[in-house]
Amino acid sequence: MVSLAGLSITRYGLFRLFKYAVYCLLSYNVYAFFVENQAAAGTVFADGVSFGKIIEAYNDSIDTLAWVLLLLVFELETWGLSDEKLKGSTKWVLNGISAFCYVFIVYSFYGYVSEMVSLSHLLPAAASACDLASSGGWSMVLEQDDYVALTAANCGSLADAHLLRLADAQIVGAATVWREIQWLSWVDVINAGAWLMVVAILSFDVWLQLRHELSNSIMRYSSVIKGLLYFTLLICAIYWGINGSFLDFWDAFLWLVAFFFIEMNLFEWHAETSAE
Repeated sequence: MVSLAGLSITRYGLFRLFKYAVYCLLSYNVYAFFVENQAAAGTVFADGVSFGKIIEAYNDSIDTLAWVLLLLVFELETWGLSDEKLKGSTKWVLNGISAFCYVFIVYSFYGYVSEMVSLSHLLPAAASACDLASSGGWSMVLEQDDYVALTAANCGSLADAHLLRLADAQIVGAATVWREIQWLSWVDVINAGAWLMVVAILSFDVWLQLRHELSNSIMRYSSVIKGLLYFTLLICAIYWGINGSFLDFWDAFLWLVAFFFIEMNLFEWHAETSAE
């Protein structure tokens, strides 16, 4: 017979295993997004990615890396380290890492906005798809961040489409495809903005908790606001699942699960200190 204490410990161990498995999967997504961004950058930035365009070209991978580091900081602050250790040099190191991550997260948000703006600058194609294919150097967009060379073999797929091209690149596609990509770019901006507000509120909660000033009423108001933001993020994830790529949906789902763990950490931390 398994004792209740042993069962409790086993369940707790499985919970921790599941939690860190989610963190590892999110870490792997940094590489997955890098591969995706690398492939897209070769087409969008045919002349090479300049230093000023790095954040736009590798927006997803840089953004995900910064978020993974920030997630680890939150895990240490809300569960991994005791209140006594969250002082002095340790706290300064964590604050430094957080500040570093916030710079890239905000800059990535700017990258999403820049991409959305660039997608609003679409022009009618000056010639048919096959005429452009014969001139060389043109690409065809299939979906967001997915491009192929426009050739005589595939130009016929655009024969009956209303063609549009990016204003600053030799990329052409059907107007319906561009419209879907524009909607996805808006979802990217909304998602990134909602996450910025989530971590801003969560950071404020952690700061108050360390000062023993996080009251139950503040926790309730904070939970309501974050609940609305998490719901917005869930809608974004569902939209990606229907109209975007599986990687975007999977990444968004994992992040919601990961921050559910952080919220649980904060709730237990607050409950423990309130009982003292």
